[in-house]
Amino acid sequence: MLSLLHIENIALIDQAEITFGKGFNVLTGETGAGKSIIIDAIGAVLGERTSRDLIRTGEKAALVTALFRDLPDLPWFAETGIGPDENKELLISRKIQGDGKNFCHVGGVPCTVVQLKALGSQLIDIHGQHDGQQLLDETCHLGYLDSFGGLSEGLADYRTAYEALAHLRRQIAALQMDEAEKARRVDTLQFQISELERAELRPGEEEELEERKTILRSADKLMAAVESAYSALFGDESRDGASSLLAEAEGELSRVAEVSGELSRLSAVVSELRYAAEDATEGLRDLRDSLEFSPGELDQVENRLDQLHRLKKKYGGTVQEMLDYLLRCREELDRMELADDTLAKLKKQRKVQLDATRQKGQMLSEKRQKAAQTLKKRIEEELRQLDMPKVTFQVEFAPKSGKLGLDETGMDEVRFLMSANVGETLKPIAKVASGGELSRIMLALKNVLAENDSIMTLIFDEVDTGVSGRAAGKVAEKMSRLSQGCQVLCVTHLPQIAAMSDSHYSVRKAEKAGRTYTSVTELDRAGRREELARLTGGMHISPAILEGAEELLKEAEEYKQSH
Repeated sequence: MLSLLHIENIALIDQAEITFGKGFNVLTGETGAGKSIIIDAIGAVLGERTSRDLIRTGEKAALVTALFRDLPDLPWFAETGIGPDENKELLISRKIQGDGKNFCHVGGVPCTVVQLKALGSQLIDIHGQHDGQQLLDETCHLGYLDSFGGLSEGLADYRTAYEALAHLRRQIAALQMDEAEKARRVDTLQFQISELERAELRPGEEEELEERKTILRSADKLMAAVESAYSALFGDESRDGASSLLAEAEGELSRVAEVSGELSRLSAVVSELRYAAEDATEGLRDLRDSLEFSPGELDQVENRLDQLHRLKKKYGGTVQEMLDYLLRCREELDRMELADDTLAKLKKQRKVQLDATRQKGQMLSEKRQKAAQTLKKRIEEELRQLDMPKVTFQVEFAPKSGKLGLDETGMDEVRFLMSANVGETLKPIAKVASGGELSRIMLALKNVLAENDSIMTLIFDEVDTGVSGRAAGKVAEKMSRLSQGCQVLCVTHLPQIAAMSDSHYSVRKAEKAGRTYTSVTELDRAGRREELARLTGGMHISPAILEGAEELLKEAEEYKQSH
């Protein structure tokens, strides 16, 4: 349960620390005092979406810390490895900064807002006034029914089958096309494949051609340079070459190399130069002999490069990309040529999968029908306890619309119907329920759903809108009974509900040094009586109103003792 809530710099709250008790906790105060701010702070520490506007004016950051005690083994603990300490206490904090950054910690371990929200959904269930609008939204009714019936596993099993069916349908749709379109695509593929195959593409060819083009464009200059270099090394009719001269120098030095070490060293150097010159001479000769340039070769190379350039514009930026495209075209053409066979196989698989999906959908629908009967009885029983004894509640089923008659939720369209008075026909809740009736129906539904929930704390934020008189007393009794199984926090304006609480907190707004502050105080019995009198009579509290408040407290105490 939520044991302690510490708030800093949230809206009008400078600093507040609230110790909540077991059972039924109530917060009351004037409109605008900041009661809902406390609920917002709880939502923030549970990972709900917040805005930097939540930070108190003039402050750089806001902080909310919550201490939970006596927690069960929640799935979140097993998934993350984070959990309560040896005393079964868990401290959660969230710091909201003005730059939009959030710092969240669970048990001293940093975590993300997403992780915090996943944990929060297992700790506390917050019901606000907007939940009544969700009850009017018929698209939410199927979810309520599945939640009540505990049908998550059956729904997951059905969705697995439905996704397999949807996958087959997507494959079939991708293969299906009209004959004219198919013929056009086949022609296009055949032309592209033929064009690329005729080109006889080879990886690395373009680079080789570019190098050859450079050589061909400099052929005359290259030949002249090679021939001159070869003549300089080998010699010609008019002169000796460098190789011959180095050989002559080597011979002269070799005869006197023993005279001194320096001559021996120089002889070796000249010998190395001779060998190098001879190697270069042989290399130049081989190069000269290999430099053959046929007439028109440059035109051929440039034409081939132009062809590759045109193909690259159509099929890819490199030769390898064009080859990859050619492979894809061949594969697509193969698929299209085999499409009829593949399509026939897929259609057979689709029929089998459709039958399997409908079978699972039917099983899920039957479970929903049974759950609906139980839900009807439980809701009507709850509403009788909430001073609505004549109400008839019904879950209406209709086949899912569409060609297949199913979607990812199953085969059922579900909506809740009710009749508030004897003799009236069943109609959608939106057309029948008043504001007060809607609040009680929502409370009944939440109470029934809570029976299958492991959540230990329920929060009701002004869900008693439109309720008064005897109905308010019945709602108060229901809240009290509900709090026997879990902790309940309720923001209310009704004295009947506040009187039934086990712990009562007053939320007040005041000004100090030109700033507005909200404070939260736990009331003793005398304070509760005064607060109930204020809720009943407003600012002008007479002795009679105080006596009425005392009477409310006594009646509530007697009720709780007897129950």
